[in-house]
Amino acid sequence: MVGSTGRWPQVVNIWEYDSWDDLAHNFEVELVGSGHRDPMLEEWWTEAAKFRTGGEDRILVAHHDSPGIEQWCARGGTGAVAYLHETTRTSVGAAPLICDELVVATAEQRRAQGLELVGAFRVAMRADDEVLAIWAVPDWATWARVEAATDAAAAITPDSDPSAAGVSSAGPILSLERLLLVDAELSPLRIGRQPIAADRRSLDEF
Repeated sequence: MVGSTGRWPQVVNIWEYDSWDDLAHNFEVELVGSGHRDPMLEEWWTEAAKFRTGGEDRILVAHHDSPGIEQWCARGGTGAVAYLHETTRTSVGAAPLICDELVVATAEQRRAQGLELVGAFRVAMRADDEVLAIWAVPDWATWARVEAATDAAAAITPDSDPSAAGVSSAGPILSLERLLLVDAELSPLRIGRQPIAADRRSLDEF
């Protein structure tokens, strides 16, 4: 994450599964008491824990028109210099409609600004009141234009057209948080494929 837009250091990981059954299987393999059924996972978590101080996890449900990692890899990645990571909170039950709007009307507006939708998700295990979207930013000039336009729209007066403030016709926007992310060195969105063991480098090479 770019430090000027939130807590740092901070990393956002997204693990993609095909179904709830696949996620349940992952939990079954990964979790048993205080340990892991898979010795390799236990070793990985033990090492990873040395670099972590906490965090927040969500289970996300992708919109049916949201692109997945296989599609992005087939395209060779996003070519983005950064990503806008938006969390929208809305009224109970409105998240599916907000997601529908994201992948159609909002995506069209953002394309006109130069952005591209990387993924649109509802947050599970809530009251369908939270949506997460990720937008690819092709260059820093585009990011500056988008933020300048967003800032100008937020300064409207009560007599102005409320649509200019980004109010959604699909439901009320109770809050919106936007962070700025950059790719990890071996992110599939950056290199256009899943990383492999041969990509690993010793610490001496960093």
